[in-house]
Amino acid sequence: MKLKLNKPIAFLDLETTGINIGTDRIVEISVIKLMEDGNRETLTKRVNPEMPIPAGASAVHGIYDKDIVIEPKLCEIANEIKSFI
Repeated sequence: MKLKLNKPIAFLDLETTGINIGTDRIVEISVIKLMEDGNRETLTKRVNPEMPIPAGASAVHGIYDKDIVIEPKLCEIANEIKSFI
């Protein structure tokens, strides 16, 4: 079945420091935008969560503290992500 879109649709994938929405933070965000004509655009950004990444979370997604130390904070790239979506 072919999907017929009237406007783009965006799919988001988040890697985080854990599963608690009150205390855990995003370490990577990927967005795939499917266009009306079937083309895709992708944006992937690593994010400095401003907290240590627990070993259990790193074991799941493979992102470690050393990998994000120079990455921007979410507030620094939020407008870019919003514009992409």
